[in-house]
Amino acid sequence: MSLFKTLKNDLPASIVVFFVALPLCLGIALASGAPLFSGLIAGIVGGIVVGALSGSQIGVSGPAAGLAAIVLTSIGTLGGFENFLVAVVLGGVIQIVLGLLRAGIIGYYFPSSVIKGMLTGIGIIIILKQIPVFFGYIGEKGEGTFEQILSSFTGFSLGSTIIALVSLGILILWSNVLSSKGKIFQLIQGPLVAVVVGIIFYTMFGASETLGINTKSLVSVPVPSDIDSFFGQFSFPNFEVITK
Repeated sequence: MSLFKTLKNDLPASIVVFFVALPLCLGIALASGAPLFSGLIAGIVGGIVVGALSGSQIGVSGPAAGLAAIVLTSIGTLGGFENFLVAVVLGGVIQIVLGLLRAGIIGYYFPSSVIKGMLTGIGIIIILKQIPVFFGYIGEKGEGTFEQILSSFTGFSLGSTIIALVSLGILILWSNVLSSKGKIFQLIQGPLVAVVVGIIFYTMFGASETLGINTKSLVSVPVPSDIDSFFGQFSFPNFEVITK
């Protein structure tokens, strides 16, 4: 009965979270070097499984952008995505054991400055990596981050740059001005509007030679043709790597 009592508030909130979380899951999976399908699965697990087990009525679980650099490096170091999944499983087991032992208090012994420094470093890496994407520049394989940034100023895409500038303007306008002007601007979030505007722009000018966007800049989610190809997209941990 309480479910239907709050449905009028839960339904619009869930729609906003869905449209914001979906591109976020795909984007972070792409930035992490993981299969795009894994981003969708992570979003489903975070939204449904974690939400149901947490017991929180207002908590939202989703991908952490700060871990993208760590995941990308780990996949390369461990020799593949399936090997990385083994580390994720082992990390989950360790977390469960520490939780049962009530060992969360250990976190108080880590200085907050260390954590803030780590997150700041990761944030700087993400910002630098996103500058070429902002200008729609597709770097060559093996090209360094700063090389891509310098090349993006001369090899930028006009369409991608327009979308990036308009989206950035929407986010700033929404958070600093419109959010305090009425409930409608609190219900409909700025990131959702930015995503919709980007989709509309691409639909209208995607085929244009001047404002067109390089297909390499797009996130292409694999679409299964049958049930076998659907299950074929699932990746399972390669536990054999433990004995190597």
